[in-house]
Amino acid sequence: MDQPLWTPNPETVASSRLIRFRDHINTTEGLNLESYEELHQYSVENLDGFWNAVWDFCGIIASEKGNRVQENPGKMPGTLFFPDAKLNFAENLLRRNDDSDCLVFRGEDKVSRRMSWAEVYDEAARAARYFKNLGIEEGDRVVAMMPNMPETILAMLGATSRGAIWSSCSPDFGVTGVTDRFGQIDPKVLIVSDGYYYNGKKIDITDKVAEIVDGLPSLEKVIVVPYAGDGSALTGKIEKAVLWRDALGDGPGGNIEFTQVGFNDPLYILFSSGTTGVPKCIVHSVGGALIQHLKEHQLSNGLEPGERVFYFSTCGWMMWNWLAGALASECTLMLYDGSPFYPDVSVLFNYAEEEKWAIFGTSAKYIDAVKKSGYRPGDQHNLDSVRMICSTGSPLVPESFEFVHEAIKQDVHLASMSGGTDICGCFVGGDSTSPVWTGEIQAPALGMAVEIWDDDSKPMSEGKGELVCTIPFPSMPIKFWNDDGSKYHDAYFARYDNVWCQGDFAEWSEHGGVFIHGRSDATLNPGGVRIGTSEIYAQVEKMSEITEALAIGQTWDFDTRVVLFVILADGVELDDDLTNLIKKNIRIGASPRHVPAVIVAVSDIPRTKSGKITEIAVRDVVHGRNIKNREALANPEALDLFVDLPELRQ
Repeated sequence: MDQPLWTPNPETVASSRLIRFRDHINTTEGLNLESYEELHQYSVENLDGFWNAVWDFCGIIASEKGNRVQENPGKMPGTLFFPDAKLNFAENLLRRNDDSDCLVFRGEDKVSRRMSWAEVYDEAARAARYFKNLGIEEGDRVVAMMPNMPETILAMLGATSRGAIWSSCSPDFGVTGVTDRFGQIDPKVLIVSDGYYYNGKKIDITDKVAEIVDGLPSLEKVIVVPYAGDGSALTGKIEKAVLWRDALGDGPGGNIEFTQVGFNDPLYILFSSGTTGVPKCIVHSVGGALIQHLKEHQLSNGLEPGERVFYFSTCGWMMWNWLAGALASECTLMLYDGSPFYPDVSVLFNYAEEEKWAIFGTSAKYIDAVKKSGYRPGDQHNLDSVRMICSTGSPLVPESFEFVHEAIKQDVHLASMSGGTDICGCFVGGDSTSPVWTGEIQAPALGMAVEIWDDDSKPMSEGKGELVCTIPFPSMPIKFWNDDGSKYHDAYFARYDNVWCQGDFAEWSEHGGVFIHGRSDATLNPGGVRIGTSEIYAQVEKMSEITEALAIGQTWDFDTRVVLFVILADGVELDDDLTNLIKKNIRIGASPRHVPAVIVAVSDIPRTKSGKITEIAVRDVVHGRNIKNREALANPEALDLFVDLPELRQ
């Protein structure tokens, strides 16, 4: 019998932020909305009323709101939200100033720190004062190559309080990876750590930072945050470098002078993965990021003031920006830097238990890795405080849904989400008022008119197609940096005029939820039939013999054949029996068309810095195409494993 994996408690639902928001709309608009579906329908048919309600309900702080919610309504790109508003991003995040926890940080087993709201405000004020003395003004770029630690948050708050534009990456990026990104946006200030820890090892980056600084001629100052050492090696090597503590000085920071900027002025520059060329510089707006994150945190995730929120992320993934935004909902951020499996698989669950997280956010790949390790966190940890587990980064397979509820926590809201760097948010995600069904993302996000279209621009009620959004939303990028608009248009609007095409291969479920079948640009097309790679992974990765898999389409004999690469578990060999078993499982679990023509064992699979496997890069290597930006990968050496494979010549 078809049963949901999880059903919300009616009493919890009745008092949830989502229901309070619905009641707010019903009261102010004289409506009688009841279900999530009705609320969603309202949100996409009444943009002015909906986004105005989000502003008021979430308490956006602004010196001026204005009377208009939209300018150029209905145009993508082109619509501007709250065009007359004036506000400051950092002011909205620093709305508390008391002695309760604001930031809690752990760096593997080497570092443990916490800061109160008052301490964060004071430190951000000193950072803001230093940036002011440097002459940092509205629109200047401040960048960071930092671990996910408190100083990264503090520097962002100090910079954005001045109206500056923030961008960041993680310290494991290579020289070219950093200069390819930051070199396009001419930053004035770079914040760096002197090293970082990963898997128990201390990694010094002094020489790398010096080379990066040489490659960024626009830099006026480098601020060094001691982490793996005392920072003296960097300040001694780089003339324009200063230690964080010396820059900020002693004494109280005082009150921050929050520069008021436009709702549609730039806040963040995020970067595409860069695996098919120089990364695109995606510019997000102050108000767009703020209101999108407030909506997702409070309405999708139900965050309440004082709750403790964790998302495993580096500073090079948009989930770091998403996590930082939870300060605007007065939540305590749980920061972590390093390997999520050091010193062992229990490390994050220890952290969750000890600090009483409410939200445990991670990637689908992490959940799968915990499952394959054999560890059962629910047997070892008291996770009573954890009411929601969030997953994104790649599709969460049904077996991982079941593992979470069977081995981590039975009564927990498992919210799989999908969106991207492109919108710094989600198109589809959780709904705290409705059941969770195995393998499904619950619902379209509020305010996002999500549809699934075929090649003829027609909405589909069943079957697989392109995930699109048919109306404007505030967190659309305002532009690409150094672009006349053509690259931005081509990235999202070239396929369907005036409709955002996300590039995800998706399908509606019978419960009104969504299946994501992988990136549509990585979709397989054997015999002219489109196949999502995630459908293959769902069958293969449940096998104990296989650790991970990657599928591509190889041009062969005037058609496309499916090639599957697998990383085998220790002691396993890819013999005829295992090959036949893999094909059998895919045939039964997916379809005969999903069965790969060739299966090849490899020792590693290339992935981006945020942990996503790079199907397109592997496909290009297999076809002998040049990879323009290997530095964009976390493990570029893995690409060499796919060059001129004899198995793919027959």
